Amino acid sequence: FYTGAPQNTVRKEIDIELVKKAHELMSSKNMDINNVICHAPYIVNPASNDLIKQDFAASFLTEEIRRCSLMGVKKMVLHPGSAVNETREEGLNNIVKVLDRVLDNPYDVTILLETMAGKGNECGINLEEINYLLTHVKDNRKLGVCLDTCHLNDSGVDIASFDKYLDDFDKLIGLKS
Repeated sequence: FYTGAPQNTVRKEIDIELVKKAHELMSSKNMDINNVICHAPYIVNPASNDLIKQDFAASFLTEEIRRCSLMGVKKMVLHPGSAVNETREEGLNNIVKVLDRVLDNPYDVTILLETMAGKGNECGINLEEINYLLTHVKDNRKLGVCLDTCHLNDSGVDIASFDKYLDDFDKLIGLKS
């Protein structure tokens, strides 16, 4: 779910009474809040070279993390961004800069970098780019990966051989349970 429309910045305050009701309903249906994942809005582009866009991405993502924390949600999926009018290396380094700012927060929320299909100038399109992001942030304890199988398929990964992909993932990045 999203905490607001994914294409804009309009957000209502989190209603704690509704959050309590949601937790009660999930509990009655044997749903574990630890398996609930929020998706970051699409309007942020951490890969941008534009400092104003980087500042916006960092502040808006930090606020989304705060909102997740208020609801007891511990995971948020993020599209890493798109390297527009810049090299892939610049885009990846910009993502690292933004993530360093965003990950420095008091909340118990993990950002899951979503694997991307590689359309346009998307970053995070292969294991090497995801690994670069994971290993170049100052502190990756609040950082993980979301394997989007549709995006993986679009990027050329043979989903019929997904176990091989997971083996490659485990060798380069590591699988944790």
